[in-house]
Amino acid sequence: MTQSEASELLTLDELTTRIGMSVRNVRFYTSKGLVPPPVRRGRSGYYGTDHVARLELVQELQGHGFTLAAIEKYVAAIPADATPEDIALHRTMLAPWQADQPDEMTLSELERRAGRTLAEDDLATLSALGIVVRNRRGRYEVSLPQLSVGLGLLDLGFPTEAAVAAAGVYAEHGRALARELNELFRTMVWPVYKEAGTSPERIQEVVERLKPLSIASLVTAYETAMDDLKRERIAERARRADPDPDDGPHDGQVPREAS
Repeated sequence: MTQSEASELLTLDELTTRIGMSVRNVRFYTSKGLVPPPVRRGRSGYYGTDHVARLELVQELQGHGFTLAAIEKYVAAIPADATPEDIALHRTMLAPWQADQPDEMTLSELERRAGRTLAEDDLATLSALGIVVRNRRGRYEVSLPQLSVGLGLLDLGFPTEAAVAAAGVYAEHGRALARELNELFRTMVWPVYKEAGTSPERIQEVVERLKPLSIASLVTAYETAMDDLKRERIAERARRADPDPDDGPHDGQVPREAS
């Protein structure tokens, strides 16, 4: 530990005040190996920036609904010699990639907002579409900007099975995309900023600026791919279609009377 790091050591009370966590929880997470034991100075234990970073990561994971077992698995994959800045990167990449946070509502509040009674099938469809998701408290996390879109699809009889299947496609390819982009950031972006001594706050700013560009790029790539796919299918149908003599001459064909 450097002299600078030693000067930043916190008592247990100072640590709990700084990160908003109880003494009991700090000791529990230490016993689970999620954070290293305190630094001993005589009979007293002190906590440094590494403890703060790891506990804040645990809080971030909890906020995303990770179970204790999942948190232990996630933290175990982080090298023991990871710096607080390295750990801050993990927190940065966990941050939501949508600016709009969902609104929490009871079912009755949701139905008032929707202006209708929502049957179980309706809720299942909206949930598969990612618009209305029931949380552990029995309430609903609602994406208000997308709610009217979802209600419109319900009016059009959009099948729940299709919404569920589409959600599976999004999840499968979303995970693959997230892994690849995370690896790109870790190997090509993070080392540059780390070597330059960039602060975690600055890196957070970089990621926040990248988010809207990344989302816009994904939408553009999807639209382009769909257009390409439609053109390919039209061309394929044209190649397989047999000319119908009753339709008259086709492009490039000479009528028999003129031959």
